[in-house]
Amino acid sequence: MDSLQITAAAVEPALLDLPWQLPLEQWPEETIAALPRGISRHVVRFVHLGGRVIAIKEIGEVVAHHEYELLRDLDRIGAPAVTPLAVITGRRDEQGEPLAAALVTEHLPYSLPYRAVFGKWVKPETAHRLIDALSVLLVRLHLLGFYWGDVSLSNTLFRRDAGAFAAYLVDAETSQLYDELSVGKREYDIDLARTNIIGELMDLQAGELLDADTDVILLGDRLVERYETLWSELTERESFRADERWRVTERINRLNMLGFDVGELAITSDITGTSVSIQPKVVDAGHYHRQIMRLTGLDVEENQGRRMLNDLEQYRALTGRGGQPLSFVAHDWMQNVFEPTISAIPRELRGKLEPAEIFHELLEHRWYMSERAGHDVTMADAVKSYIDSILVHRRDEKSFLDSPGEIDLPLTDDQF
Repeated sequence: MDSLQITAAAVEPALLDLPWQLPLEQWPEETIAALPRGISRHVVRFVHLGGRVIAIKEIGEVVAHHEYELLRDLDRIGAPAVTPLAVITGRRDEQGEPLAAALVTEHLPYSLPYRAVFGKWVKPETAHRLIDALSVLLVRLHLLGFYWGDVSLSNTLFRRDAGAFAAYLVDAETSQLYDELSVGKREYDIDLARTNIIGELMDLQAGELLDADTDVILLGDRLVERYETLWSELTERESFRADERWRVTERINRLNMLGFDVGELAITSDITGTSVSIQPKVVDAGHYHRQIMRLTGLDVEENQGRRMLNDLEQYRALTGRGGQPLSFVAHDWMQNVFEPTISAIPRELRGKLEPAEIFHELLEHRWYMSERAGHDVTMADAVKSYIDSILVHRRDEKSFLDSPGEIDLPLTDDQF
């Protein structure tokens, strides 16, 4: 341990208590968190550390430092990626022989590898949702100047987002961050993503986790189509007549509906002043996420934020406070709607899903109950029905622990 070196922004003393003198695959069971992992070119383990879970990957020292710094850069600019904690070097076994360096990251709570998603919810639209989430992730990273270099479902984790999925990058070994990404590097990432996705989905079909009739080529093409549509909407210049200034607002609204804020627009007129061109210059993701964060302090996914904001707007209207700013109403909404709803969920069931996802599913469940009943159903009745008919049957997604009697999924991806 004398030669052990820890590179970290803030060293956690508990890291020193881990058995770094052992190869990672030999670590004792009491330190290992029972999270799903699969075949990887590196040894990866999920480990308990002071009441939370971290991910540790054995890897070459140079690559470990490269990935650590890239993940730190992504964290600073708010990109959807796992959070790096440390790089451990200078490891030696009990005979004094050198061991591989280790990259340590935070485990992303409530996240699922793509095979686990298919193993639990084998529905035709599941593949579409994962592809859509990955395409949004790739666009967001490219807008930031990030070249991935190894785009795949396997190198991505997914979290539920109001019935859809939000995607997070978990592997940056082959990546680079530029001031602006070249067209060639973007196209390479897109083509690689298509190729990898088709192969991964074929593998799912071979493992009978995806219907054999599913057209995986079409799904690979879907990612390209979704990416190009979103990229065009976010970056292309648009021209219109000078008396159609309303189209500026329309363009911004379209971007907001896609979950992006426009911080700046370049607006130019032609020499006669009869036409105007606009182009987004500073485009940032997380429009609804930031609104809910600002109004309530809740850290939620984008679609969850949109759903919560809609409910907040309805609350403002139903309480006769339409003239008041949302910032004034949000505190009461939290106290009278959101917090009591989540508190009504038994403590032992709250780890099944994130609170924001539980709230979204409750709103959906209440709407269906009201539609069937022909009148509004109370939230209390909806909560009871939701708990009894849906929530108790879900696996705990906060930790996604394996338990006796559940299907042993043939996972082949991992956090990295």
